[in-house]
Amino acid sequence: MEGAGAGFRKELVNKLLHLHFKDAKTKVSGDALQLMVELLKIFVVEAAVRGVRQAQAEDVTQVGVDQLEKVLPQLLLDF
Repeated sequence: MEGAGAGFRKELVNKLLHLHFKDAKTKVSGDALQLMVELLKIFVVEAAVRGVRQAQAEDVTQVGVDQLEKVLPQLLLDF
């Protein structure tokens, strides 16, 4: 995340992808891996922002699992 703290390491995303591949010989190009890293970063930031908005709408001072559960269905549909 440029200027906003940490992001996902490429090695971690690569391992997560390979855990779900049916063929162990499947390879991921560097560009595809970078794209997945960016997609995950955007997804997590968007989930956090929507969770904050939901907490504000409920007049809650902290975002909890309840707020994230409420925004998750629409978030998944949007992605």
